[in-house]
Amino acid sequence: MRVVAVIPARYRSTRFEGKPLADILGRPLIQHVYEGVCQSRLIHQVIVATDDERILEAVRSFGGTAVMTSPDHPTGTDRVAEVARRGKADIIVNVQGDEPLITGPVIDKAIRPLLKDNSLSMSTLMTRIEEVKDWLNPHIVKVVVDQKGCALYFSRSPVPFPRDLNVNKLLSGDSHSRGMLPHRIFKHIGVYVYRRSFLLRYSKMKPTPLEKLERLEQLRALENGYRIKVTTVEYEPVSVDTPEDLQKVIQFLSRPKGEDIPADRQ
Repeated sequence: MRVVAVIPARYRSTRFEGKPLADILGRPLIQHVYEGVCQSRLIHQVIVATDDERILEAVRSFGGTAVMTSPDHPTGTDRVAEVARRGKADIIVNVQGDEPLITGPVIDKAIRPLLKDNSLSMSTLMTRIEEVKDWLNPHIVKVVVDQKGCALYFSRSPVPFPRDLNVNKLLSGDSHSRGMLPHRIFKHIGVYVYRRSFLLRYSKMKPTPLEKLERLEQLRALENGYRIKVTTVEYEPVSVDTPEDLQKVIQFLSRPKGEDIPADRQ
């Protein structure tokens, strides 16, 4: 099956305008994302979908493939769907354009379930939450899965929540508190894999009540009765939402090779 990855990238951002072109050690952020995706063994083509000529030219200047899309898309998924509608592919991978540390081996783990199971329409990734502050952070999306690894729910709230858990003791940071955080607590990683036919239907579905409440687009699929397979990876997502986030990425990439590198990045 033909697998195409699409990286949505827009110039205007409320918190960080021009983010895809921000310099990271001599290369624009979007190039780091693009080259990470190109490490995949399962993806046949990588395309940047943008609404700005500056991003288009930047991608083409480093030898990448980019296409112009409508400036009116409300979400990145809509932008990805426009590209999917134009081309020929069996599986579409939506990779966020603000994840400069993403790698092909991580993305491949999200793709494989759809190659193995024809009944699946969509898949994504998760990684275990280790820190209490991340579990309680509403900006970090949590996911709960069933016994077959399919999503039951995505939330900004700390879920699942053990009835007898003492949150104050967890936050105290004493030597015993770390072990109190349940093992089956995961954060969602925003890599989405769709069958092309499903993506085209999905992009035309109206926003659903829980999606609008949590501001989480993937809930639209669950609310319409579709399964989302979720694969666990040892990868800590680093999204660039602000100039401060950019500096953290630069510091990380400036470290000596092999220092504090997660398993999936080695």
